Amino acid sequence: MLTTLLTIMILHWVVLVTPGANLILVTQLAASGHKRGAMFASLGVCTVTLVWASLAILGLSAVFTAVPQLRFAVQIIGGAYLIYVAIKLWRSGHSTSDNLAASMDRWAAYRLGFLTNITNPKSALFFGSVFATSLPHAPGAAMLISAVALVVANALLWHCFLALAFSHPRMQAGYAKQRMRLNRIAGAIVGVIGAKLLVASLVEAKQP
Repeated sequence: MLTTLLTIMILHWVVLVTPGANLILVTQLAASGHKRGAMFASLGVCTVTLVWASLAILGLSAVFTAVPQLRFAVQIIGGAYLIYVAIKLWRSGHSTSDNLAASMDRWAAYRLGFLTNITNPKSALFFGSVFATSLPHAPGAAMLISAVALVVANALLWHCFLALAFSHPRMQAGYAKQRMRLNRIAGAIVGVIGAKLLVASLVEAKQP
C-alpha cells in the first residue's frame, strides 16, 4: 500500500509543480497583496481536486473516453473561461488600479479557484490514468480513500505554500514594481493555456 501511495504522490507532485493556470492564479493573488484571497482560491482549487479524484475513482475518465463529446464540451467551456480570465489579467495591466483581485471577497476568490480548476477535464483524465496504472487490481475502500486523501493533501499543501510564500512583503514589493508587466505575462500564459484547450478540442473533434 505504501509503495502504491508513494507512486501516486510522486506523479501528482510532478504535475503540481508544473506551471499552469492554478499556480498562476494563486501566486498572482498572493503577490498582489490578497493573501486571504489566495488562500481561499487555493481551497477552491483543492475542492476540485477532491471532485476530480473522486470521480476518477468512480470511472469518470472511462466516461470521457467513451463519450468524447462530453470531454470536448468541458474543454471548450474551460478554454473559453481561461481566455476570459486572461483578458481580465491583461486589461488590469493597462491601468494603475488594482488587479484581478480588486474588490474580491473570500467567496469570490474561492469560486475563481474552483472554476479555474473545474474547467480543466485533463485533471480528471490525469487522476484516472494515474489511479488505473498505480492502484492494484480490485483495491479496497481503504486504498481508494487513502489515494484520494493523498492527492487532496498534496494540492492543499502546495497551493497554500504558494499563497503564503508569494504574500511575503519582499514578493509583494517586487510585484508592485512590476505589476503591469507581470499581469500581462500572467494573462498571456493563461490565455495560451485556454487557447490550447480550445485548439486541442477542435482538432480532436475533426478526427474521424
